[in-house]
Amino acid sequence: MLLSICIPTFNRINHLDNCLNSILISSGNVTDLDFEVCISDNCSAEQVLDVVNKYKSFFKISFNKNDKNLGFPINAIQTINMAKGKYAWLIGNDDLLLPETLSTLKKMFNSFPEVEYFFINSLFLNSEVLENFSKPLDTRNLDLKKLKSISKLVENKRGDFWDVIDPEVSWDFLIGIYLNIFKRDKWVENKNVLDRDDIKDTNPWSNFDNTCMHPKILCTAFKNSKTYINTKPLSINVVGAREWSSLYEFIEIVRIPELLDYYRSQGMPILKYLYCKNFSLRNFFNYFCKIIIGGKKSGLNYINFKKHFFMNLFYPNVYLSIFYFMFRSLKKIKHLF
Repeated sequence: MLLSICIPTFNRINHLDNCLNSILISSGNVTDLDFEVCISDNCSAEQVLDVVNKYKSFFKISFNKNDKNLGFPINAIQTINMAKGKYAWLIGNDDLLLPETLSTLKKMFNSFPEVEYFFINSLFLNSEVLENFSKPLDTRNLDLKKLKSISKLVENKRGDFWDVIDPEVSWDFLIGIYLNIFKRDKWVENKNVLDRDDIKDTNPWSNFDNTCMHPKILCTAFKNSKTYINTKPLSINVVGAREWSSLYEFIEIVRIPELLDYYRSQGMPILKYLYCKNFSLRNFFNYFCKIIIGGKKSGLNYINFKKHFFMNLFYPNVYLSIFYFMFRSLKKIKHLF
């Protein structure tokens, strides 16, 4: 087995239907690619298996349903435990493959057998746009030219893991699970880096490990590995379908800086760390205000003011973020007139 596409799922069966249909469309454009889809249902109230059964005759699917909701990290780990592929790709049930994705991946794996980690660029799509299309979505009908990509790079690049940790590659520094294809066995060997108690916490993003489970394992496993940055988008990240949208600001100015601290502890070069850490705080003050106003639903109860506020006051963007916010606000007002 060459590739395992691993999908932790919970409710949102319409999005899962779109996701699996995108895999079906992409599989029609490639021959002799030995791949599978591994789905773990986190005890959904919706009939996930009905959707899964629609596609079982088209490609290999392994399915598991948990007896109770185990939280995202454990459910995601379960999908990779189910996998048998040399490479694994962990994606959300609302992510989409593009029609040429699987054929491109086959060529990539054949061209770079020494690479253990691949960065896969992705496009943004507002979930409201999906309402304009028949269901399940046919990805061949999307106008990709109108969609923005996550990575700003235009040329593919071979290098090491720290080359990937760059805002030009990914502004969220790999928190997006769909950005990574990796040697499955090496990922599995390093999953014990996680705090077992923290990943059992089913409250969304309540601690570092249950938020940054995937990039923490990736860094530990592949920090000394050969990597490849693929700048051509091969997936679509649907924005607006997530239940945790009220925690967006919290993730950007609390969890992402924490992730960069972890990268530094694992050998990230100091100058790159300082540059990326400063970049991650570009919305610091206005987002911190939103968290305070939003209270518990925005993650205020998870904030350690010494660690998450005062320790960040050394970075220029903390103060410049006020001016960035004012500039954007004035620009919006100008457009109104």
